[in-house]
Amino acid sequence: MSEIENAIEVRDLRISYKCLNKLSIKKSLFTLKKSKAEVFEAVRGVSFNVPKGQIMGIIGKNGSGKSTMLRAIAGIFAPDSGSIDLHGFSVSLLSIGVGFQKKLTGRENIILSGMLLGFSEEHIKEKMDQIIKFAELGDFIDRPVRTYSSGMYSKLAFSITAILETDIMLIDEVLSVGDAKFKKKSYNKMKKLITDKNKTVIIVSHSSETLRKLCDTILWLHDGEVKMQGSVAEVLPVYEEFMT
Repeated sequence: MSEIENAIEVRDLRISYKCLNKLSIKKSLFTLKKSKAEVFEAVRGVSFNVPKGQIMGIIGKNGSGKSTMLRAIAGIFAPDSGSIDLHGFSVSLLSIGVGFQKKLTGRENIILSGMLLGFSEEHIKEKMDQIIKFAELGDFIDRPVRTYSSGMYSKLAFSITAILETDIMLIDEVLSVGDAKFKKKSYNKMKKLITDKNKTVIIVSHSSETLRKLCDTILWLHDGEVKMQGSVAEVLPVYEEFMT
């Protein structure tokens, strides 16, 4: 039997934040050197593998470290310790509030985002019309992103990631944002993308229905640690009972 090829390997990942006590700016200027910053460990020794071609869901209450870990896998956050190995696969993060320069137009952000994902400007421009058509933003595509609603923002972010396909896709709750029509279209597009067995996907979601329909396995994080990991049928019922 051939050995399973992992697309993502995370080992003993630890990520901490330094949190200052609530002080006025003026007061903090005089007391900052004397005060000690409180350290909050958002991710505490997390380890897991995701085989190539699998879809893993991540669940957990707010503040469990889900989004922090996704950003570390995407290369946005540097972990304090531990390792993340993507085995040379390209990766994209689909998350509201990440990756756009708000002073730039939607069209300019498509080029910038695509180049940050490692694509050439020529390739991005070849895909530009497809991205714009899928996003359904009309004239707003040439307006600054700061003028966008959260729904419009999510449409553009999803369209870039869906059309400029990477080997690994990290999705942070974006499927739950937007109007009903686009939500259905993006769900169908995502379902089509992840049927490609060469694509590896991690989905952070609070929607049990989405996770049941799309995922092969579930990772349950609780207070920054792995509480349970296994098949959807094993983990979700226990999680749902815990949350009620």
